[in-house]
Amino acid sequence: MINIKTFVFNAFQENTFILYDDTNDCVIIDAGCSTENEEMQLKNFITENKLTPKLLINTHCHIDHILGNSFVTNEYNVKNLAHKDDLFFIEKAKEIAITYGLELNEPSLPDNIIDKEGELSFGNSTLKILHVPGHSPGSIALYNDENKFVIVGDVLFNGGIGRTDLPGGDYNVLMRSINKKLFVLNDDVVVFPGHGSTTTILKEKTENPFLCG
Repeated sequence: MINIKTFVFNAFQENTFILYDDTNDCVIIDAGCSTENEEMQLKNFITENKLTPKLLINTHCHIDHILGNSFVTNEYNVKNLAHKDDLFFIEKAKEIAITYGLELNEPSLPDNIIDKEGELSFGNSTLKILHVPGHSPGSIALYNDENKFVIVGDVLFNGGIGRTDLPGGDYNVLMRSINKKLFVLNDDVVVFPGHGSTTTILKEKTENPFLCG
């Protein structure tokens, strides 16, 4: 069984996730920790639960989701994974941070680059990588069939969809990603978005005003 711990970090109220199973291996998804206090929240949870971080995964590389990349990779000596189509955001991260009044240690480019859909493993667990562009060109979702959940970054929200007015965003591409990659999952799959509360595939199919009209 995969356990999911959610933290809400930084001024953008971004969701950072730790996924771990009975081996105590874990992966960190979207490290948004931006202050020493937030870094310690993440670190204390890992220490108290005797977890061993194996990988840092970016669902996408917008600034609010990568503020803690340098901390995590340096603290745990783990590799960082992101889709190739979002590398631009990391290359320009320091400049982008300044526009939001943020200070950022320039994050290094990912060690592992995704260029196609596939799977990744940690401990006894497997996550399927789905390419779901539209909010950003390199947005990915992470799906686990056994535990019936999908982590979707900023593609889909509880009652909303991701912005498409940022560089590389495309409304038509986003809608196609949601309909052809997420809404084909079972209705009872739990959706963990990059901001806000969890939802389900069924709820978004039937109640999301952007998708069921």
